[in-house]
Order: sequence, then C-alpha cells, then structure tokens
Amino acid sequence: MRVLVTGASGSIGSAVCAALLDRGDQVVGLSRDPERARSREGRVEWHAWRPVDEPAPAEALAGADAVINLVGEEINQRLTGEAKRRIYDSRVRATENLVAGIRAAGEAERPKALVSQAAVGYYGDSGERELDEDAPAGGDFLAGLVRDWEAAAREAEDLGVRVATVRMAPVLNPEHGLLKELLLPFRLGLGGPLAGGNWYLSWIHRKDAIALLVWAAEEERVSGALNGCAPNPVTNKEFSRALGRVLGRPAVLPVPRLAVAVLRGGELARAVTSSIRAVPRRPLELGFAFKFPLIEPALRDLLGR
Repeated sequence: MRVLVTGASGSIGSAVCAALLDRGDQVVGLSRDPERARSREGRVEWHAWRPVDEPAPAEALAGADAVINLVGEEINQRLTGEAKRRIYDSRVRATENLVAGIRAAGEAERPKALVSQAAVGYYGDSGERELDEDAPAGGDFLAGLVRDWEAAAREAEDLGVRVATVRMAPVLNPEHGLLKELLLPFRLGLGGPLAGGNWYLSWIHRKDAIALLVWAAEEERVSGALNGCAPNPVTNKEFSRALGRVLGRPAVLPVPRLAVAVLRGGELARAVTSSIRAVPRRPLELGFAFKFPLIEPALRDLLGR
C-alpha cells in the first residue's frame, strides 16, 4: 500500500510509519517542518502542511491507497479557553482540511480509505457501565470534541471513501503519556490509586494501537466507529496494583483529585479521572486479535519485566 499519515512525526504517528515501512509499504508523511522530519526518518516521503490553515496538499495525496489521520495537539494541559480552541482546531479544522484536500484531488486520485483517530473520551464519565461503540456520547468538552472530530472525518464518505474512526484509549508507552508520567512516582514507592481508584480506565498497549490503525486502513470490512482499547478495562486501583507488582514497589499511597486539579486545573482533573469502561466490540467481531488483552502482561512487556 501507499499510505499517507498525518501527525506522522508524533509518538504514535512515527511508530505507525515505521510499522508500515518495515512491512514494505510506501509512506507519505505530512509535517509543518518536513526538513526536520526527514532528518529523523528519511524513508518517508515528506510534504509540508499547515493543517489548521490549508487543505492537505494534492501532491501528497496522489496515488495514496489509504490515509491514517493522527494530527492533533496534546490534550494533557490546562484546559483554558485558548487551549480548548487550539485543541479543537488541531483536530476538527485539520480533519476538515484533510477532507477538503481529498475532495480537491478528484475521484481518480482519492484514497480508498480514511482511518481517523478519535478518543474514548467520546463517552464521558460513565461509571461502571460497559461501553461498546453504540453507547451515546457524553456531554463534556472532550466528548463534544470527539463528536465533531468524527463528523469531520465522515464527510469523506460522501466522496466514496471508506471511513473508520478509532476511539483510542490512553496508549501505554513508557516514553510518552500516562505511563511515562506514572513511572517515576511508582519507582520511588510513591505511587497509588488516583481519586479513590474506583473509576474505570480504558487502555491499549502501543503495539496493539499501531496494529489496529494499520489493520483498519487495509481491512475493507472496517468502517464506522471502533473502540481502540484492550478488551479488559481495569479500575485505576487495579491498574496501580498491577504497575506496582511489575515494578516491585508498593502502590498504596492514594492521590486525591485535588492534587491533580492543582497541577492541571479542575476540568482536566475531572477528565483524567472520568470512568470510561470501553470495550472493543467491533474490532473483535471483525477479527482483530489483541496481543495484549490483560494489563499486567502488557506492563511487563512494555517495561521489560
């Protein structure tokens, strides 16, 4: 396949590019700074794109069989009004501009598939209720963001493009994101449940996240929303205990929600501790095989334990 990847220089995007290249696919990457991106990964055909300001370039789309859309600013920050605007534009407006580029490319040059990343934040705080892809959207900022993000991607369906939106859970990666932030306090014996620990955490091993995106791009039966999470969500307390066992450290010191609010702001603290018990019903029905369905083996693989 020839695959166009947006957000190709990010932590997930670069791994997706490497996975595609390693199996012999051609990869086109979009970046605000293609020269810098090329110095890091010379096997990718890089093109310049300002995702919030302009349609995706026709020369990058030419001949692409599929597009994997991973563009978007980091959400893990204080959710001020300005931050919300940037986060929204970096996903929704950028996806609108991507589809505009696909539309302008003409029927003969359009990709067959668009796989657009979304997030399990779509569901909002849902307590202990199990959430498959048919569960309704929540009512907070992040749920509204994902709803509009997915709607922007689905506009490509009117162009004859197969569209799949992957509602990704937090991707476990010791070099980035949630797991990276937790490693230091847990290694120091200062880790423990957050905000009581009884809320559900959906998660996915980085290898499964990458494999799921590539699979969705090439599997013609895949369309619509997919939950990108391991089949076995855990409570934060269960996650903390598993990480403590893997590291050989205690995991009993509770961290109050107030501490998170002081560091990140109240709205992000609520978002971080929202209970989302998502399950990947559609990927499993369509035959995707998770290599890491259980949390402790996943952590042991990631941390070399």
